[in-house]
Amino acid sequence: MESDNRIYHLPLLLLAVLTLFAAAWAGLLRLGWDWPALQPELQKIHGPLMISGFLGTLISLERAVALGKRWAYIGPLMIGVGSVLLAFGISEIIGPLLMTLGSLWLVLIFVVVLRQHMAPYTIVMAMGALALFLGNSLWLLGWEIHYFVLWWAGFLILTIAGERLELSRIRMPSRNSLIGFGLILTWYVSGLFVMLWAFDLGVRLAAAGMLGLAFWLLHYDIARRTVRQTGLTRFIAVCLLGGYVWLAVAGIAGMIFGGLKSGAAYDLQLHAIFLGFVFTMIFGHAPIIFPAIIGTDINYRKLFYLPLILLHFSLLLRLVGENAGYLWARLWGGLFNVVAVLIYFGMIAPIGKRNE
Repeated sequence: MESDNRIYHLPLLLLAVLTLFAAAWAGLLRLGWDWPALQPELQKIHGPLMISGFLGTLISLERAVALGKRWAYIGPLMIGVGSVLLAFGISEIIGPLLMTLGSLWLVLIFVVVLRQHMAPYTIVMAMGALALFLGNSLWLLGWEIHYFVLWWAGFLILTIAGERLELSRIRMPSRNSLIGFGLILTWYVSGLFVMLWAFDLGVRLAAAGMLGLAFWLLHYDIARRTVRQTGLTRFIAVCLLGGYVWLAVAGIAGMIFGGLKSGAAYDLQLHAIFLGFVFTMIFGHAPIIFPAIIGTDINYRKLFYLPLILLHFSLLLRLVGENAGYLWARLWGGLFNVVAVLIYFGMIAPIGKRNE
């Protein structure tokens, strides 16, 4: 059955990659690069394309592959097609509607997953899927993005936290540490709900939850041990630990600045999450996830560290420079953010043999 399902993997992955390119281009336009656009409103939909579109398609595809059921692929298909329609300005309503329905499909996937295996980590990842659906629903209803963008962030934070909680079982964390994890996530999710009615307070509460989660992961994640190993295992651990530091930065920034609508501090809060935390996680997980999706082995090389270093350095340049008032740092830091991501994906995409 799985070999039959592979015919869906590459087309859906290509939809995700196409959305990534459109989202990155929109982000560069938003930063101030005076380049041609696919459509006049492209720069305004950078966030929806990158978070709900690219990452929504990618994670939904990963879940569909793991479940191994053909019906599960409808979710990433709807998100991917909707994202492309949105990117090219083909429809202002059909694209977001498909993306929202696709996120609902991801929730249905987790309903099945929970029926098959009810565990703390599957519950946390299911909460992440619900966060994506709620964020997409608010977007579809016409809410301004800054009021619910942390729900989109919650989709990614909870998904990653659930995956790391699953792997933390190797270290056999204590009962008290698991209780602490649960309390931190309860605080974090409560902040997201409070944000819908008391925006500034909710952002600060959720940010405190992010900071607590970052410290929990830095202390209990197996990456603390595997970073002492070599090769790909060490590279993945370096990615994870670096990502947790950026999550802590986002938490501190959110606690200091609270609810914002725009500006340099707003950029700091969001891109510490989406670039510093999430994309560093993608760098670390891609050598594991991509072979399952596209049926290739990825051969580790030390050169993988170059785009990782470039991502961290350019993000630091962008955020520090922007908050210090240097426009050139915002422009060039953002450009090299994109360059780092493209270099890394270019390095891993063509490597390996076809798995039989």
